Amino acid sequence: MPKLSVIVPFYNVRQYAPDTLRSLRANARDDFEFILVDDCSSDGTADLLERAESELPGAVLVRHERNGGLATARNTGIDRARGEYLTFLDGDDWLAPGYYDRLVAAIEDLDCDFVRTDHVQCTARARLVQRVPHGRRNVRLNPRDAILPAHRSTSVDYAYAWAGVYHRRLVERGLLHFTDGLRTAEDRPWIWKLHREADSFAVTGLLGVFYRRGVASSLTQIGDVRQLDFVRAFDEVVAGAAGDADAARLLPKAVRTYCAIISHHLGSVERFEPAVARKLKAMSAAALRRMPQDALDDVLGSMDLERATRLRRLRRRALPGAEVAA
Repeated sequence: MPKLSVIVPFYNVRQYAPDTLRSLRANARDDFEFILVDDCSSDGTADLLERAESELPGAVLVRHERNGGLATARNTGIDRARGEYLTFLDGDDWLAPGYYDRLVAAIEDLDCDFVRTDHVQCTARARLVQRVPHGRRNVRLNPRDAILPAHRSTSVDYAYAWAGVYHRRLVERGLLHFTDGLRTAEDRPWIWKLHREADSFAVTGLLGVFYRRGVASSLTQIGDVRQLDFVRAFDEVVAGAAGDADAARLLPKAVRTYCAIISHHLGSVERFEPAVARKLKAMSAAALRRMPQDALDDVLGSMDLERATRLRRLRRRALPGAEVAA
């Protein structure tokens, strides 16, 4: 069994993949495997990965016949992974040399289900360290305790799958797979599920992942219909919280986060194509009506006036066929 499996989906990132692959080589070890998932690239990325399969120690190339999106590509990698521990990297990001040695040492020392790490956000030439929003470091903790409070950013708001490492027992318990087909916000129901159902986790200040922001081809920069998958993702978050034994405490956090994301998208609605913008408003209005209304009332009463007014207006919208499918 390899010590570590690194799952790296690639889709049309020919410009950035060489940096990613070089950084993987600088992290290679005899007991590490790198599962390179080509999600049906059409820009030459596939040729780079074919060469990497023979040049990168431990590389395993898996090809999708059809593009499935990031969640599906990660699931493909999880299904092929053999490692005692698993981690993720996106095909346009990169690593510091020797980072995975330190990451494995951290989870072995802390002896927990998963470890979350800080990272470096890279926008053009700017570099900014992003911290896990949790104060206690390098100690084994109960992940449920890191979901709250509702009014503050917590570990479930730091949803980056690649900012951490995960024990294989999470795969065996059905906790590491992503919701198949989600093309955005795929990390959100995933991180909530981990924090609600895993037994232990820890946070460490280890730096070594460099996250590339503002990539023109990134889905977060494109205002098309795939962005609306956030509704499906957060419906799942709210449903999970509502079905939890501690629903009374968890629902306000889930609903508040959902509302904040809806407000964020509505606040930049001009970046969407007109038909997608109309669908965004209709789906968001339907989502507000699906939420537990008592929890929604409390959340709107505690939000700032601008966001609360925007959401209340949307909630009251009279739409034909109000329950628009997500």
